[in-house]
Amino acid sequence: MVTRAETAAATRRALLDAAAELLDLGGPEAVTLREVGARAGVSRGAPYRHFAGKDSLLTAVVAESWERLGDQVHALRINLTLSASERLHGALRALVNVGREQPHLYQMLFRRRGHRPGGHGEGLERVRRQLCGPEGDPTAAVRAAERFQDEFLAIVAALVGERNARHYGALLLTSAHGIAGMELSGHLDTDTWHTTGDELVDTLVRMVAGADQAT
Repeated sequence: MVTRAETAAATRRALLDAAAELLDLGGPEAVTLREVGARAGVSRGAPYRHFAGKDSLLTAVVAESWERLGDQVHALRINLTLSASERLHGALRALVNVGREQPHLYQMLFRRRGHRPGGHGEGLERVRRQLCGPEGDPTAAVRAAERFQDEFLAIVAALVGERNARHYGALLLTSAHGIAGMELSGHLDTDTWHTTGDELVDTLVRMVAGADQAT
């Protein structure tokens, strides 16, 4: 017999999957609780029993996406059949691939901290939380992003040591973010630069590995 908790969990899962699909198709503007509910095949009121509003729903999608990235990087970190450079290469590619395959999601992962994805005023959003449904954990996405960061730094530390991990970690992440952004905007044109994003990732890893050997 299916319990109420299991039914609620299945409904929430369907809503999150539908929201992620709509985000991929049309960006944040395409995500509304009404459209999400229709795509998930649930009652009109169901989304409001699980999420306070669009902001809450999109934040949950972002949190899950950071968790998946964290899982991927964790799997790379503990895979000792790969060299330290190969693990780092895989972690950077995982991030860049989100930009390639899910550009709207990627932009939300790196939106300015404190930015509210739904665009509602603070007072209106407070009323929506009180009337429509649970707010959820506003720090979940931050914690998930920090977990990804910790896993990534552990991979970097395996190559350059703990002392240099944050310096090179910041260099690598900002560089990977720049590669993804240039690809998204169409400015990483091979005719102009005579290189590709994949080749730039390869170069980054070689540079960091080489810098470690030189110290």
